[in-house]
This record gives sequence, structure tokens and C-alpha cells, in this order.
Amino acid sequence: MGCKLTPQRIAILQYLDGNKEHPSAEDIYKAVRRKFPTMSFATVYSTLAVLKEKKIILELTLDPDKKRYDPELEDHNHMICISCKRIIDIFGEHSLTLSKSERRNFSVLNSHVEVRGLCPECRKTT
Repeated sequence: MGCKLTPQRIAILQYLDGNKEHPSAEDIYKAVRRKFPTMSFATVYSTLAVLKEKKIILELTLDPDKKRYDPELEDHNHMICISCKRIIDIFGEHSLTLSKSERRNFSVLNSHVEVRGLCPECRKTT
């Protein structure tokens, strides 16, 4: 990983490993604090910054209220529930096609598609 692996960092990595919930820093703090009650929120936040810098996790800004973290590094897109803020990974080809005039000679390296709507649970309550 290229940085010191403290027990707290290991606990954060274990919590994120395979986690499909796209947790916020607060979610991670609440979960990991059960095992390490003296751990500070600053430790979680600084660990997330290191993991992002080392390209071990992705930092998502899909939710305007808080950053979310994604351990899935394979190229993918997201569906977002506008009610409960649940984020779901979408894999497969969902490319954005831009005409030459729309690109304005911009060299497109990748794109990210966000599909927003209501998840099945929230749709039931509307």
C-alpha cells in the first residue's frame, strides 16, 4: 500500500473491502469506531485521503451533501436514488457519444454516467 498500516487503517480497509454501499466518512467512522472507540473522525478522514491518493478507493461526489467512497476501481457508472440517496454500481458499456463540435477538440479519456431516479423501496412509498 505504500503507507504505514495501523490497526485503524486495517479496520477501515476491511470495512471498505467489498462494500457496495458507497459509505460516507461518517458511516465509516460509526462502523469502525465500534472496534476502536478512541479513534477520531480525523483519523478516518485522513486515512480516506491516503487511500484515495494511493488509488485504493474512489471518492465520489455524486451526493451534494457528502462525499462517498467506493472500493470498486473497475470502470463503472452509478444509479442514484433521489429520495434515499442510495447509490448502485452499473457495469457494462454506457458510453456518452459526443459529436466533434460538442467535443470542441477535447480529447475524451473517459466518462461517467449518473442515472438518477427512485429505487424500488422509495417508489413504493410515493
